Amino acid sequence: MIKEVIEQLRPNIQMDGGDVEFVRYEDGVVYIRFHGACVGCPASMFTLKMGIEEALKEQLSDNVTEVIALDENEA
Repeated sequence: MIKEVIEQLRPNIQMDGGDVEFVRYEDGVVYIRFHGACVGCPASMFTLKMGIEEALKEQLSDNVTEVIALDENEA
């Protein structure tokens, strides 16, 4: 279900030259990785918290407490 929500959001992120990848889910925390124009973009934190995290909490409120973006070399 997490992947489905992220897939719904990807087209909007891709329109700005970026992308997002689901990495893993552990204990209520969703880990994602930004790609393309999102890497290093000052607005990526807004996209993370107000876009991705809000959408996941809205649709999966009992299972998602936070969304964290990993750097390229983090697993």
